[in-house]
Amino acid sequence: MVEHERTGPVDLLSWCISRIAMWGPAFIVGIIFYEVVLRYVFSQPTLWVNEMSLWIGGAIYLTSGLYAMQQRSHIRIFVLYDMMPVFIKKLFNFLSVFCLIVFALAVIWGGFGEAAAKFARWETFGTAFDPPIPATNKPLVMMTLLLVTLQAISNLVRDWPSAPWLRKGVDIVSSALIVGLAARAVPRVLGSDSVPYWWRMAIVAFLVISSMIVLYGLWRDFNRTPVPFVDNHDPAGEIDLPDNVLTGNPPPEGRMPGART
Repeated sequence: MVEHERTGPVDLLSWCISRIAMWGPAFIVGIIFYEVVLRYVFSQPTLWVNEMSLWIGGAIYLTSGLYAMQQRSHIRIFVLYDMMPVFIKKLFNFLSVFCLIVFALAVIWGGFGEAAAKFARWETFGTAFDPPIPATNKPLVMMTLLLVTLQAISNLVRDWPSAPWLRKGVDIVSSALIVGLAARAVPRVLGSDSVPYWWRMAIVAFLVISSMIVLYGLWRDFNRTPVPFVDNHDPAGEIDLPDNVLTGNPPPEGRMPGART
């Protein structure tokens, strides 16, 4: 797999978050294997493996969408897109990003209050293990949706030739939004007595490190002109087949190349 280059603050933050999330499936496989051994070999099943796998799996599901957006690997329907001229394709791209912005604003506007309330009271799952899945994954939905939207806007101004001032403006606004929200969230997290101490420290560390990554990405790529990504990979070139097969005109049955007559 050839990864798309990382340019700008949003790309760098998306890449770092996804790199951490990539260890999640290995962790889930490990604890499930541990549960199977304890349950069927020692007859001592655990109370925490099932809920832990749900907890980590939900976070992986959210952050994988962020990585897919940064890599331009979401499933898209190209029936009409490929037939259109360049200016129509650009219009389609603008419309898709606009629809994503509207969707993100609607979800964040409608769900922010509930997410904040679940986090403030540190709502748990209500099971024997009782992990804080609602208190953590609900705010994670809001955060990831915001980053996915910013990533889509960043992709739009980089994949099409755009003026440097527009690209720099998007980077500055995105960085200011991420850092500003993180700075506003830090005192609220520290002041929430219902949240366990170590969770507060971990969340604050995450917000501070994320802000530093964004500022570093802005500084590193501010004057860098990104190269539009072009996938020239041809899967047919990896298959050793005759040209008449690849063009849709296979030889008659019994007349395969190299066969004896």
